[in-house]
Amino acid sequence: MAAHPPLVLRDAPLAAVAADLRRGHTDPAAYVETLQGRAATVDAEIHAFRSESGGTDRWARARERANELTKANSRPATRPPLYGIPVGVKDIFHVDGFETRAGSDLPPDVLSGPQATAVSRLVDAGAIVLGKTVTAEFAYFDPGATRNPHDTGHTPGGSSSGSAAAVAAGLCPLALGTQTIGSVIRPAAYCGVVGVKPSYGRVPTDGVIPAAPSVDTVGYFTQDVAGAKVAAGVLYDDWRALPTPPERPTLGVPEGPYLEQADEPGRQAFAAQVDRLSAAGYDVERVSILDDIAALNERHTDLVAGEMALAHETWFSEYADRYASSTRDLVERGRKTTVRAVARARRSRHELRDALENRMDDRAVDVWLAPAAPGPAPSGIDDTGDPVMNLPWTHAGLPAVSLPAGKTDEGLPLGVQCVARFGADEDLLSWAEGLAAALPAAP
Repeated sequence: MAAHPPLVLRDAPLAAVAADLRRGHTDPAAYVETLQGRAATVDAEIHAFRSESGGTDRWARARERANELTKANSRPATRPPLYGIPVGVKDIFHVDGFETRAGSDLPPDVLSGPQATAVSRLVDAGAIVLGKTVTAEFAYFDPGATRNPHDTGHTPGGSSSGSAAAVAAGLCPLALGTQTIGSVIRPAAYCGVVGVKPSYGRVPTDGVIPAAPSVDTVGYFTQDVAGAKVAAGVLYDDWRALPTPPERPTLGVPEGPYLEQADEPGRQAFAAQVDRLSAAGYDVERVSILDDIAALNERHTDLVAGEMALAHETWFSEYADRYASSTRDLVERGRKTTVRAVARARRSRHELRDALENRMDDRAVDVWLAPAAPGPAPSGIDDTGDPVMNLPWTHAGLPAVSLPAGKTDEGLPLGVQCVARFGADEDLLSWAEGLAAALPAAP
């Protein structure tokens, strides 16, 4: 099936749309109607959003909320930062008035809970919850029906598939996701958008169905870095607006077994991206690191399996037959994972963070640069792709951002992953603007 080039990138840049809505240049209800027309054209093919429960009319509900916001915020100067912005919410977040299904066949009443703080922050900032976006079952590997807007014969990635695809297709300017291995950075790369995975713990995870609480991180998608900074100011704990942009960063390329996990086209594309940044004046340090990546991958899987088994103990005991085989296998592996192995994996997070940051100190590196995925999006929608390029950074809890970085000859997006020190999210997003401008144009 052919893609829809007019309906992908650059149709809904968050910062510009938010500014127009706040200033009154765009009416919130009219903007909802614009998105409704776009959805009528593309969402039947990409399936980014879950159907509303109880026959609710998504668009009538969103227009009603838009009109309420207009009445309550008559003065442009006092309108909140996300005034009238429709957002997609990955269907593992609890949202008042919405069922939580988590891409599963479990009864929604057993999965219900209080609204997530991240959602409340968006709503309090004036956002309109447009709907729940499709997720792989319990944010693991069993995919939903979502397709890649750039080529519907390819996966959008997982597990935040619907959120990435919705933003890429211009169905909403902002969408929430989560990352436990690579579920924000990878789909952002596959769909050609910006994906932000904050430092572990900087965005609250309460109200989100857990996978592995020791590494679960709330992230999000926008079409550009300027929009990512707007969203950060709402979502993060203690976000600090930087008075002046930080100096241009020195980039570190982690050479060795980690980088060799990318496929050959992915490595070639990454080499070209690094060359492009070097030609733009960035200093690049090539650093031998992550030599034990195979053992690290195993420790992270032990951690995810062990904590997933604990988080799902009650549900799995009653509904094991309703779990998809890949999720069931993970939970059953977790039940067999020893307490010692889980404890070792938890210690490993801080050991890895220290090792990465010590190497940054040694080589005066500010930002690690790596492929956001092994290569472009695989064909078909039964495989969400491999998160192996994201795993070590998630394990260490470091902030990461995926930036669009060109495309293949077939028109599939490519992304590059930028990773900073723990807690340096403000610096990372400031640096990301310059990095994005120096990278190849997005498709």
